[in-house]
Amino acid sequence: MGAGNAWTIVEGGGPVVALAVHAGNEVRAEALRHMSIRRWQRFVEEDPYTDQLTDVAGTSIVVHRSRFELDLNRARERAVYRSSGDAWGLTVWRAPLPAAVRERSLRLYDRFYADLFAVLTRAGTGGRPFVVLDLHSYNHRRGGPGAPPADPAGNPEINIGTGSLDRERWGGVVDRFAADLRTVDVAARGMGGVPPTGAAAAAEERPLDVRENVRFRGGHLSRWVHAAFPGQGCCLAVEVKKFFMDEHTGTIDEPVWAGVQAALAATVPGVLDELDTMRTVRRLRRRRTAVA
Repeated sequence: MGAGNAWTIVEGGGPVVALAVHAGNEVRAEALRHMSIRRWQRFVEEDPYTDQLTDVAGTSIVVHRSRFELDLNRARERAVYRSSGDAWGLTVWRAPLPAAVRERSLRLYDRFYADLFAVLTRAGTGGRPFVVLDLHSYNHRRGGPGAPPADPAGNPEINIGTGSLDRERWGGVVDRFAADLRTVDVAARGMGGVPPTGAAAAAEERPLDVRENVRFRGGHLSRWVHAAFPGQGCCLAVEVKKFFMDEHTGTIDEPVWAGVQAALAATVPGVLDELDTMRTVRRLRRRRTAVA
């Protein structure tokens, strides 16, 4: 289900929902006629392959439209880029976009958030807490294909954005999620490296570099979840550095990518455990209150 071909919703039940809102590269014909930016330029700033990460959750939403038509991780008034300052210095439109074209894109924005509200309402049936994995990827070779990668000190392989999260309430979920990401060893080389073999390959595996709020603190979607479902919804903005691919050509390093997927899948049992603990604590508090 979804809004035509703009996104796909799969509902399998359970309190974990995975989203890939920047995975898509499609642009509707009406908007495409006004675009000056080329497809390969859009690709560099989109989040390819993140749709594959949503398989870890029973419920998922994968958006097929490019963020250059409509960015669903920005507030409504900023969701359709107006200037190069909104789009990493890129000129998106040949001329200012006609208001009617912009408004038709924004109608889709409203439909997306209506669909998301309905999905999360069902995920939180009975008031149960739920977790949203807002899945993204980010660039670290902005100087071009031959440029060295950005300093790892400020660019973790996985950045967990929790800037709008109530850390006191959800800290257990965040800490367990980060710890479980580190339990799966991943091929160390990343794109550009020479694939090792045999014993050397095993020696090259190590845990992911996972840190919180280093490059990103979470965007509009996270803030929206926390405002729409206060105390019930926990949104983790998960940014995977594009060390698993060549961000300029799209070539993917399959062993590294498989490790990233396995690491994310390893987090789900722990998230479910933490949510169960929260529900148990809540029931006990209610009983104590009733007795008192």
